[in-house]
Amino acid sequence: MRRLNRKYLKIGLIVFVSLLILFFVVGLIAYSKRQILLESAVNKAKLKAKTDYNLDVKIGSASFAGLTTVNLKDISVVPFDRDSLLQIRHFQVSVKFWPLLIGNVKLSTIIMEDGRLYLTSIKGVRNFEFLFKKKKDSTSRKSGANLADFAHNLMTQFLYKIPDDLNLSNFDISFRDDSNKLNLQIPKAVIERGKLYSTILVNKNYATWHIAGNVNTSDKNIALQLYADGKKVELPFIQKKYGLKLNFDTIGTELKKEEQDGDETKIFSSCFVRNLLINHPKIASNDIIVPSGSIDANVFVGENYVSVDSSSVIHLKNVSANPFIKITLHPTKIYELKLHTDWLDAQSLFNSFPGGLFESLAGIKVSGKLKYGLNFYLNTKDVDNVQFDSRLEKENFKVLQYGETDLTKLNQVFVYTPYEKGKPMPPRTVGPANPNFTPLEQISPNLRNAVMTSEDPSFYRHHGFVEESIRKSIATDFKEKQFKRGGSTISMQLVKNVFLSRQKTLARKIEEILIVWIIENNAVSNKNRMLEVYFNIIEWGRNVYGIGEASHYYFGKSPADLTIGESIYLASIVPKPKAGLFAFQSDGSLKSYLHGYFNLIGRLMASKGFTPQDTAAYGFYNVRLREALRPKMAIADTTATDSLAQDTEDEGVGIIQHPSFFQRIFGKKDSTEKVIEKKADTTKSPKELRIEKREQRRREKEKRKERQDKGLL
Repeated sequence: MRRLNRKYLKIGLIVFVSLLILFFVVGLIAYSKRQILLESAVNKAKLKAKTDYNLDVKIGSASFAGLTTVNLKDISVVPFDRDSLLQIRHFQVSVKFWPLLIGNVKLSTIIMEDGRLYLTSIKGVRNFEFLFKKKKDSTSRKSGANLADFAHNLMTQFLYKIPDDLNLSNFDISFRDDSNKLNLQIPKAVIERGKLYSTILVNKNYATWHIAGNVNTSDKNIALQLYADGKKVELPFIQKKYGLKLNFDTIGTELKKEEQDGDETKIFSSCFVRNLLINHPKIASNDIIVPSGSIDANVFVGENYVSVDSSSVIHLKNVSANPFIKITLHPTKIYELKLHTDWLDAQSLFNSFPGGLFESLAGIKVSGKLKYGLNFYLNTKDVDNVQFDSRLEKENFKVLQYGETDLTKLNQVFVYTPYEKGKPMPPRTVGPANPNFTPLEQISPNLRNAVMTSEDPSFYRHHGFVEESIRKSIATDFKEKQFKRGGSTISMQLVKNVFLSRQKTLARKIEEILIVWIIENNAVSNKNRMLEVYFNIIEWGRNVYGIGEASHYYFGKSPADLTIGESIYLASIVPKPKAGLFAFQSDGSLKSYLHGYFNLIGRLMASKGFTPQDTAAYGFYNVRLREALRPKMAIADTTATDSLAQDTEDEGVGIIQHPSFFQRIFGKKDSTEKVIEKKADTTKSPKELRIEKREQRRREKEKRKERQDKGLL
């Protein structure tokens, strides 16, 4: 091997020594000027805080203690014209030397003593408003930039801001708004040799929380757990502010690793909870308890998308499922959702349902296997072609014993108790003992076909659900940006009323779907019997239940004698039965706004051979209300009701927009009511109606103010 020329070695050595001396000289100069540089940096930070965020930042003293350690004392941050935000008596921070040379600030040690953070939101004025002000920094993402790079940079900056060693003592965090107060006292928080431990006193010894775990930022691994002394971790602040009761024994999370793999940034994480309790009136009517649940969430970020990869796993007791969620942001926003399970033991699946979630199914005994699959895809530029597929497959599945509710009661004589605004109405026997009970064969085919055409045209063909109807509902709701259309079938309406409570909750809706699947897919009851029960419990007006009562109430005749026109009218009021009388004029004839509905339903029925073609609006002009009811129509009752009304038109058939499940939960007014209001008085011009409404609102405001002045509100 050829030896290097001694001349070149000498030149290289001289260059290296020269650079070393230059670096040393520059270091000495910087070291001697470091206090000046620190003061300059502090002044710049103060000016930026004042200019960009309206913050008055004061620091009593700032000095170096060692090469890369800074001491700050008597720090205060006060937003302009707001309450004081932050006070710290002593703050010391050290950064690692070598990352600093390449421009990265990696925290080494933090010591903080006697700090107080005050957060206030009084009458809409927040002293932390500056946090929501948009700003640009090293982690900001420009429009169209690579999301994977942004995510990697963000994770790096987050990990760099976690010190290797932390010693925090006597730190208070307080939050106060118009009706709530929360105080967290942290006597001690320590990170030492990769171990983290902290104690938190909640609202002055109301509870004692602990945070413990491991912190290893160099390996990008952080694992933390939160638990309480001798009791559950409770969050009364959230319950008071949002009505959500939430507590648990232990909750934990772990960042396992983060890496860049080609064009993707991959973040592997997990979280778990033990003995979680949730209670909210919109979720369920009672406490929901999850003994154990966890998720291994693998988040993959690409150039233009964020996803929870299908390698992620959700664990609930002894069952697991693989979720996939992906949001593509550009050039077109696309939403994808998938959820799949392997074949599961059916009893294990039912046992894994959180306690209190499905009351009717509690204690059910089953055998066989079940497998679930969900596929959803929505391109915002092609909403009408949204994909939706939800399937629960079975293998040798059998119900061995029913739980709290015996679903076979549909096949027997039973007592049905309708509810009116949460109060029980007089019960009705669904069986021959009730003189108004009408067997299916004694109900006019006109009525059966009219109601099914309007509510659920494929009732005899589907197995409880119509995916095409649900798909169209999703497309409509997305385009309208509100829940205008649902996807309930007659089977779902029947189950809701016969087996479930009247509370409008998310849990009840899911329970409804499960019960429908069991009934329709396991021959619990046949279609004719389901339709017979449906017609005998459906609400048709105030305290009018069942077709036997309805046909005599409106027309003074038996259900077998209903004409095509009377049948289409009765079908039209299924969504809003209490507004039924409002459809008639004083002579008992129908108001003109129903003319189009009669033609549409009539033509659909005629196209299927249910009735002859008719150019006279399919009996519209022949419908006459029973004379005894006509004088009572001066005042119309348009009170909303939770009837057996289908949530929406099925397969695009009905023209009356029915209130969806979510509309009912959130109290949203449905379009049927709007149609009725618009047609309330066709003799007045739109301008006159607007003036009337404004005057009515003015009078209501005056009455409200008068009641407030009297202390009645």
